[in-house]
Amino acid sequence: MTRNSNRNRKDVYQTVTDQIVAAIEAGAGEWQMPWHRAGEGLNRPVNIDTGNAYRGINIVALWAAGQVRGYSSGTWGTYRQWQKAGAQVRKGEKASTVVFYKEFDVEEPDPDTGELETGKRLFARASSVFNADQVEGFEITLPEPKDPVQAIAEADSFVTDTGAEVRHGGARAFYRPSEDFIQMPDKERFVGSETSTATEGYYGTLLHELVHWTGIERRCDRQFGKRFGDDAYAVEELVAELGAAFLCADLGITPEPRPDHAAYIEHWVKVMKADNRAIFTAASKAAQATDFLAGLQQPEVTEAAA
Repeated sequence: MTRNSNRNRKDVYQTVTDQIVAAIEAGAGEWQMPWHRAGEGLNRPVNIDTGNAYRGINIVALWAAGQVRGYSSGTWGTYRQWQKAGAQVRKGEKASTVVFYKEFDVEEPDPDTGELETGKRLFARASSVFNADQVEGFEITLPEPKDPVQAIAEADSFVTDTGAEVRHGGARAFYRPSEDFIQMPDKERFVGSETSTATEGYYGTLLHELVHWTGIERRCDRQFGKRFGDDAYAVEELVAELGAAFLCADLGITPEPRPDHAAYIEHWVKVMKADNRAIFTAASKAAQATDFLAGLQQPEVTEAAA
């Protein structure tokens, strides 16, 4: 591994972290996360060439870039991918950064014997992408918002299929690992906002706690204490925040900031500024959690043809 490639890896982490921090701080003192944009539907960013949704850190990075620059579309691609699609990136447009991982063969000395051992390792690489708002020759079509009744029904089914125990009562939402249950206030306690209905507020909170539910040893086994120390609790909260946002995007629910949200944001920014891989770790763990929850879903049952 050359010195230049080591520097390049550090630049990837720093560039993406800076991109996300800038989006959070863009509110001139009234910080908000990139998935709490008022009046806009939430969808996972999609690649123009493959049609696939971006994953993990790239979801957060592109939501952040879209917020700061005011893009209306969730479709992205590299310069060449846009050309392949028959479109052209306008001159002077600034790219946004996403990350892909490349596998390399490495040789490292064994710490006990000193002998060289070979293996494979993944290294982060940067890729520059442009939003559909930055190109000519492409007709932007915004996704149709999901029917609210259908979205809530799907969210309810999603939670039920996980098998998580959800109790109701009181004024607080939390997950209690020692007894392995989620506590939620009754639905009637939730109120709507300019961007979310009361029911969406309920399910957004429930999905946040459901991501916490995945963290225990027999599920996703998330442990942050060794690396993040006193910040471990805040990082777990960031994982739940990201995971809930990913799930809300998939289920067609507009997430609403939690009541305790503002108290965490400044802490998250401090953690990201101190460790430019922190948001990568949180996004990766959030993706792992949502994949775990998706794996618990029951297949749809269709009626046999007569």
